[in-house]
Amino acid sequence: MSEALGTQVDVDAGLVEALRRDDPGAAEQLVERYGERVYRLAVRITGTSDDAEAAAQDALSRAARTIDTFKGESAFGSWIDRIAAGAAYQKLRTRRPKTGEIALDEVLPAFDGDGRHFEPMDDWSGRVDERGVQGELRRVLTDAIDALPPDYRTALVLHDVEGLSSPDISQALGIGLAAVKLRVHRSRLFVRKHLSEHLEPA
Repeated sequence: MSEALGTQVDVDAGLVEALRRDDPGAAEQLVERYGERVYRLAVRITGTSDDAEAAAQDALSRAARTIDTFKGESAFGSWIDRIAAGAAYQKLRTRRPKTGEIALDEVLPAFDGDGRHFEPMDDWSGRVDERGVQGELRRVLTDAIDALPPDYRTALVLHDVEGLSSPDISQALGIGLAAVKLRVHRSRLFVRKHLSEHLEPA
């Protein structure tokens, strides 16, 4: 694993130096190496190919223009991911300027006066291996993520799907670390509740 990571860093080091020297073809090499990766990330955030394509172009152009701000403190690919996430998020917010909030009482199970669950969530985790449930689970999970308000969906996708750290997401989206953690937490609760409603025993 570490060898593979090291190889990737070495390959990217050559690309970074070429971009810093403004070598002919360096920007094209950047697109060839990271274009598809950036586009896929943008699609997951924006949900549309047109917005994702525009965001990907913006992100790659910005990366080439601001290459001198890359300090090498993290992998070059992670730096590109943060730029792409920010570009896609801005595209999403431009399209949907008013975003909703997920209230805790909408996603948490009910509690009684003693702090016990009124209606505890069923443990449906054992059902995920049942034949025929895999396709249904994928569909329900996708629907649940798509139903999230854009701000929350972006945080969840970046954290749980793309594997970005909370500080990286905070930097990419221009929001506080506490806001990132709150959105990820409430998004998980929302998705779990959605899954529970569809997978609970009939």
